[in-house]
Amino acid sequence: MSTTITFDDFSKIDLRIGTIIEVSDFEEAHKPAYKITIDFGSLGLKQSSAQITSVYSKEDLLRKQIIANVNFSNKMIANYVSECLVLGALEASKVVLLSPEETVPNGTPVR
Repeated sequence: MSTTITFDDFSKIDLRIGTIIEVSDFEEAHKPAYKITIDFGSLGLKQSSAQITSVYSKEDLLRKQIIANVNFSNKMIANYVSECLVLGALEASKVVLLSPEETVPNGTPVR
């Protein structure tokens, strides 16, 4: 059961469209993951990690547009700083990334 939030709570979340421009293996992570760099247009580049190696190859991710929370606190994962949270749907034990149906400019807000 989820917790009810107010519209003011939701409005604090900054969801944006970004394009993955770099993907590498995250060998220091405890569970298999990638290090990814995402272009958010005028917001600049941000890095994140994602445990999606069983679903996506590095080639699948390169140039893929995704949705991410860009005002999430930085999180240290092993020796890597994750600067945003990439969104995905959890289906059984795999994560399916959320992405726009059509290409939109990087940095576009999601409402």
